Amino acid sequence: MMRRILLLLPLLCALGCVSVAQAATKEITIKGRLTPTVEAGGWLVVTAKEKYLLLNAARWRNESWFRADAEVEATGEPKPGTITVYQEGVPFQASTLRPTGGGDEGDGAAQDVTGGMSNLTRVVVSGEATVQAQPDTSVVTVAVTTQARTALEAQQENARKSDAVVRAVKDAAGANAEVKTSGYSLQPQYAYNQGQPPTITAYEARNSVTVTLSELSRVGAVVDAAAHAGATNIDGLSFILRHDQTARAQALTQATRAALDKAQAIAQALGGRVVRIVAVQEGGGPRPVPLYEAEAGRARATLAAAPPTPVEVGALDIRSEVQLIADVSTGK
Repeated sequence: MMRRILLLLPLLCALGCVSVAQAATKEITIKGRLTPTVEAGGWLVVTAKEKYLLLNAARWRNESWFRADAEVEATGEPKPGTITVYQEGVPFQASTLRPTGGGDEGDGAAQDVTGGMSNLTRVVVSGEATVQAQPDTSVVTVAVTTQARTALEAQQENARKSDAVVRAVKDAAGANAEVKTSGYSLQPQYAYNQGQPPTITAYEARNSVTVTLSELSRVGAVVDAAAHAGATNIDGLSFILRHDQTARAQALTQATRAALDKAQAIAQALGGRVVRIVAVQEGGGPRPVPLYEAEAGRARATLAAAPPTPVEVGALDIRSEVQLIADVSTGK
């Protein structure tokens, strides 16, 4: 029995040494440039051969040298099986990270991002994307216009009719709607005769009311109620998307990918590859534009008996634009 134990001891020692050696080889040292990921919030160490995604970049974020294009040296372990929200780079858990000041040179994975490159070219590309989403809110603007011989008479008649319109649209729009005055004016009306100063012939009062409602099925009823109650103008009807975060994020993601695809196509045409993303900036795209917009141009709202006003709700186009700046290699 003792003899068997003695024979097994060298084998156990050898296995232990192999295990220690394997554990020791898990940590590697890389040198490259700090580069932000395409998706906001992540950081990469870009070397000549690989991109490494820093899993614990927040540990060094407050350091004065931690910035885009800073040359650094990191020691740690690659974690290829780690799932992250970022779409690029080998996940890397750094135990140390320090600036190199641009003076260090290495070989293989330890080279700076420009090491081994015969030439770098900076390209500027843009990406656009449009996604469609259903509106969740309607905005209706109605107005009451009255004229009278005196300013007081015009104001009093307008107040009476406007009160009736406001009560009617509140009933039609429902309890969750927002009804507010969006404009008011009281102005004289002039007659112009050649060679004579203008003379006041009447006074005109105008009261505009805006109704904002989320129950889109009530929009037609609001228009009808306003007209029957005495509104003289339907100034506008539009559909918007108040809660647009999800749709805008989707459009922004697609626009970013489109810009990155362009940069990669340019790099391939030049016989190289995208080395790093220098900057990404979102364009000043407009807010969702209503697909359906009824501008009456201050036209008279009919008070005659008629069928309910039909209102068709269409999809909204949510547009995003991104400008991307990338460095591409043109050397082999």
